[in-house]
Amino acid sequence: MRQFPQRPIVGVGAVVLNGEGRVLLVKRAHEPLKGEWSLPGGGVEVGETLDAAVVRELFEETGLIVSVGPVVEVLDRIERSPDGRVEYHFVIIDYLCYAGEDGIVRGSDAEDARWVAVDELTEYRVRENAIAVIMKAIEANRRRHL
Repeated sequence: MRQFPQRPIVGVGAVVLNGEGRVLLVKRAHEPLKGEWSLPGGGVEVGETLDAAVVRELFEETGLIVSVGPVVEVLDRIERSPDGRVEYHFVIIDYLCYAGEDGIVRGSDAEDARWVAVDELTEYRVRENAIAVIMKAIEANRRRHL
């Protein structure tokens, strides 16, 4: 149960960059963050490795097959209901990922998916913590290719 959980849920996210200065975003089809643009990802299933969860989530949301790179960030996302109870609590591990191609096929977990220029992220109302993760991934990718 994701809403009002008994304990935090482990999730994975992916920062997928293309060679043209763009990042892959999805528009969430389900709560939490329904209707918001964010990094693709989701919950880790029982018995699934973190890398396998990233690959599965990316494929389910975008149709892309990715190779999983290094961890970029580990963070909490805690959202409270109006009465103060913890409605959602995720511990998210974000990875830098690489796609073999740019063709996106939106899956059932996403209302939309697209490549977005980094300087357009605020136009998509991407949350500040996600932008910080994206910028960290861009820097890690730059260092990796020096």
